[in-house]
Amino acid sequence: MSYTALYRKFRPDTFADVKGQNHIVTTLKNQLKVNRIGHAYLFTGTRGTGKTTVAKILARTVNCENPTGEGPCGECRMCRAIAAGASMNVIEIDAASNNGVDNIREIVEEVSYSPAEGKYKVYIIDEVHMLSTGAFNALLKTLEEPPSYVIFILATTEVHRLPITILSRCQRYDFKRITIETITDRMKHLIHEENVQVEEKALRYIAKVADGSMRDALSLLDQCIAFLLGEELTYDKVLDVLGAVDTQVFSRLFRNILERDVMGCIRLLEEVVMQGRELTQFVTDFTWYLRNLMLVQSSDNLEDVIDMSTENLNRLKEEAGMADTDRIIRFIRIFSELSGQIRYSAQKRILVEVALIKLCKPEMETDQEAMLDRIRQVEEKVENGVVAVVPEGSVPSAPGGNAGSGKKAKPQLPQAIPEDVKQIVARWPAIVGSAENPMRIYLKAAKLSLGGDNRLLMVLEDGMASDYFTQHPENKTRLQELLSDFSGKEIEVGIQTVRGQQEFEENYVDISAMIQMEIEEEEEEE
Repeated sequence: MSYTALYRKFRPDTFADVKGQNHIVTTLKNQLKVNRIGHAYLFTGTRGTGKTTVAKILARTVNCENPTGEGPCGECRMCRAIAAGASMNVIEIDAASNNGVDNIREIVEEVSYSPAEGKYKVYIIDEVHMLSTGAFNALLKTLEEPPSYVIFILATTEVHRLPITILSRCQRYDFKRITIETITDRMKHLIHEENVQVEEKALRYIAKVADGSMRDALSLLDQCIAFLLGEELTYDKVLDVLGAVDTQVFSRLFRNILERDVMGCIRLLEEVVMQGRELTQFVTDFTWYLRNLMLVQSSDNLEDVIDMSTENLNRLKEEAGMADTDRIIRFIRIFSELSGQIRYSAQKRILVEVALIKLCKPEMETDQEAMLDRIRQVEEKVENGVVAVVPEGSVPSAPGGNAGSGKKAKPQLPQAIPEDVKQIVARWPAIVGSAENPMRIYLKAAKLSLGGDNRLLMVLEDGMASDYFTQHPENKTRLQELLSDFSGKEIEVGIQTVRGQQEFEENYVDISAMIQMEIEEEEEEE
């Protein structure tokens, strides 16, 4: 006899066996008890949550000769015929391959004939969202007013694709994702009957990977049992079979990202690849790890929400204190976008490497979250005493006094700074405050100097700030308009780029400090 997959072998036969959908099971049982059976049902929910199973149990129950409080008896002639697929009273249709108008018209014609035996003809239309517009229109009238002996059960994973005219004619039941605990308990019962030794930690991981789908969980369990035939199914072996990664690897990766250690991240990814891990699953699991970090930051006592050991939870709490919430949210956004791209990519490893470099180098991005990360990076350097300082003796004390150093002497300031430039520099904080982001952020980091033609010069560090103005002329034009509004005159601004504070001090004079000193002296004289 051929082998039967676990999800088929242990498919529920009665309502009592259906797990995780008590709200639906209770409603249907009550309808059957008082004989208030609807003519059209819509079962919607994610894959593997029991839509088709419940539909079949309902179809057998309404035709059962001796129904019980939990569904069909399973012993009568009708129950056995339906279970064997030999009954004409239960018709299953796959709308993915029978989605045309002609297929639905055949159903409409068949509906006019009453069942030869039993009470009801039940039509189960799976993946009903795949029907064409013409097929939906052909079904409408019959779905609204079918004969008393006909029941339609429509099942779909994408209810938003159904016309409102169909939705309004059905009783809608939403199947929930099944919890990790419910899936684990169900698998414990099955492995006992199958006489297989499995660690509970391994079962919980399989339940987590299944993402609320009982069918997916049983398929994964089937795969693990087949691979490790005759051996105890441990957590580590499950990771090997499913190509998954242990939580400790995510901890190491997260710490490398916080340290902005690009090579450390790439080497860790190399280890993961060489171990044969599935990168799509790796991205999904690391996103969940980041999600857990975010939850730990948000609230205490989350042991019931975060499914992991006490040791791993303590390490998670320690790491949650290493980064701000907005930073972790940025990490989650990047990896969430990656999970949508990587499924259909032929170069998965390269995509993951690019994402890791983005996490380590926020300057690669221009959005607000990345800017906050860059600002935080600068603040951390300042707090740790890592600031750009001009080495002693690197600047000559007098013109020509250090000619042998090979460094350019700082240009001399003109005798008089134009009044319109003075006015702009004096009101610079107000000008910066009136600008919109991201220009405001870049202007805060700018240095003001004077060009050889007595024109205002704005000096920016090489990177996103300078690119914002030099590569996008419209941004420079907006800045000049802003300055003109404040000064009442037409202002032209020059943009210069430096590699750091030291290069600025060697080549430019900061006129902001000088003008501020003049203002203070004038106030003292008054």
